[in-house]
Amino acid sequence: MDLLSNKWIVYLALCLFVAGVSCNSVENKIYVKLNYTVPCVRLLNSTHQIGCQSSLSGDVGVLHVLESEENLDFVLRTGRNPPYMVIMESSLFNRSVMMKLKNGSGRVAGVAVVEPTSNPPEGFSPHTRCPNENTGVYSENYGPGLAHCNTTKWNPLGNGLSYEEFDFPIFSMKDDNDTQLIRQCYMDHNRPVNGSHPQYPLCAMQLSSHMSAVTNTPTCMRRNSISFSMNMVCDPLSDQNIWAPSKPLNTTQNGHKANESVIIVSARLDSRSFFSEIGPGAESAASGLVTLLAAAHALRNATQDAQLDRTIFYTFFHGETFDYIGSSKMVYDMEKNQFPIDLDNVHSVLEIGQVGFHSSSNLWLHTDPVSMRNSIVQEEVKNLIANLNSAAAGLNVSVKEPGVTQPLPPSSFQRFLRARPFPGVVIEDYNSSFSNKYFQSMFDNADSLNVLYPPNLTPEEQLNHVTDTAKSLAEVATMVARALFLQAGGEKTQISSINADELTVSRMLYSFLISSNNSWTQEIIAPKDIVHLNNNTVNFYISVEQQASLPTILAKYLLANLTGSVVNVTQENCRNQKESEDDKDSKHLYNYIWVQGAALPNSTERDGFCVRSTVHLSRAMSPAFELENYTTSEYSTWTESRWKEIKGRIFLVASHDLEMLTLGVGIGVLLSSLLLTYIMSSKADILFSSGREPTSATY
Repeated sequence: MDLLSNKWIVYLALCLFVAGVSCNSVENKIYVKLNYTVPCVRLLNSTHQIGCQSSLSGDVGVLHVLESEENLDFVLRTGRNPPYMVIMESSLFNRSVMMKLKNGSGRVAGVAVVEPTSNPPEGFSPHTRCPNENTGVYSENYGPGLAHCNTTKWNPLGNGLSYEEFDFPIFSMKDDNDTQLIRQCYMDHNRPVNGSHPQYPLCAMQLSSHMSAVTNTPTCMRRNSISFSMNMVCDPLSDQNIWAPSKPLNTTQNGHKANESVIIVSARLDSRSFFSEIGPGAESAASGLVTLLAAAHALRNATQDAQLDRTIFYTFFHGETFDYIGSSKMVYDMEKNQFPIDLDNVHSVLEIGQVGFHSSSNLWLHTDPVSMRNSIVQEEVKNLIANLNSAAAGLNVSVKEPGVTQPLPPSSFQRFLRARPFPGVVIEDYNSSFSNKYFQSMFDNADSLNVLYPPNLTPEEQLNHVTDTAKSLAEVATMVARALFLQAGGEKTQISSINADELTVSRMLYSFLISSNNSWTQEIIAPKDIVHLNNNTVNFYISVEQQASLPTILAKYLLANLTGSVVNVTQENCRNQKESEDDKDSKHLYNYIWVQGAALPNSTERDGFCVRSTVHLSRAMSPAFELENYTTSEYSTWTESRWKEIKGRIFLVASHDLEMLTLGVGIGVLLSSLLLTYIMSSKADILFSSGREPTSATY
């Protein structure tokens, strides 16, 4: 290649670089990108789709700040510049407003909801009034009079917004500088003055959240399976269940364990809200989760010292919000001998639900009236209730039974009852309807659970401050632990020494509801998982198969540290699941985790140690995906759509007439350029000819 060609390549590269920099600079001058936006995403099941999405390139609309529901008329009818991108405070985010916008005949481009600074006193729940009504135990074949919440609406404030489909994007936005900028842009350019319509240029917004999957789960899974498809379009909702027996069980062989009787005590690991990345789940998930962890901690020494007749099986189910994903999978595995125990090993079930004490200090013991018709089941249930009453004696907790015949509330226990009659009790803080006014919403947060701290405390001081809620949950955990000890065959004279630790409960509440990244959790987690900790409230949404869930990670390490013991082994042996070089058996009974430990003084090093526990993980994914039966009504079929880009930005938009004028001028310039180029090309021999010497010249 000659020197001239090299120069042209250098010049071309330089021009492209300058053009790229110039384009980025122009883009930054035109658009203001929005940070901290959280979208509503699309979910699908066997029959339909729910959630939200934008068009492929994102939806654009003129900004309109909705000040009241009456102001909707401007958006839906009288405004002259549709479609509109509606900005609203959380107080207007209700079913009435959203359904009017949904039916807005193309005049709505999208919605942005400003995150609240306080919870609405009247309550808000975007879930349905009868959660999981089609996948519980009650049906036309089992307690038909109790099916479909015929006797009670468990979630009376449920408006069902989370299960609607919207054909425009809906984002949540933090009330920060971006929100102030949007409001200012609206005030400067879009707000009508004295009844007149705003004039161009107008402030506009673009929201992008295009979802790849459409129609339902069978459709998206069929598209996933097409061999020439380069991109997956959806993923099953899935994560991990956590379980830990109170004494070691050999996990190398699945199926029935001879002479083994277990009491399953469970809580759920998940919640949700309208927006997938905002699922605080304080009452709906964290209250029961923390209570069970604290009860397991209280029982650590008692179960090791006493010779109990039964094994306590601490179990944390994931995905229960979406038609009992985790419990369905465990029951299925037990039936198929794909789990270390089977259903014949299960003696009874105790489930801890919402126990945040919103209205009183009463706990309600819910039972299944259908299975209680079996005299053997009835006798065992009465015995379990008697143990709970004995355990509550002397505590600031009162246990009661519903006074009328009613079904079980939404609970994992229902999936066990679908397999066979089991004795069981579900503990809740309500009788016939949720006391939680914010069930599975973005308001189900630390404030709703009354996890409050005195002003001016540092994060470290908050971590170690024992809140009133922590004291209440510690009482519940103490009652649960004592009842389990009695149910397992322990002596009543020994239960007074079983007590949950209030400080541990308070630290767990802080870790789940305030900040998972704190000095306590950093000590008890493995180095490889420290990256998952953050300074925000834990999101209890189950997520999908490819991603790790922070609730699972955090609960696993908490359970291991609270029920396990520290063993003196090397880091290498710990990670290789053995206590010595020749140890080949311990890995079948225990799980070994090397955790970071406390930070050494004046050093970046940590004093790590090995924790030996019986904690294990098992897959929490609906059996429907293992069976490849995506139209079943027996199991959950929920999937989440994939997407490519989530973003929001604002900019000024010119009038349609000005845009047409600009387009016309641009076309005119283009045509003129083409004409000029043609003329110059056709006359090139005249315009660019150089003087030549006569052919007859001689030298």
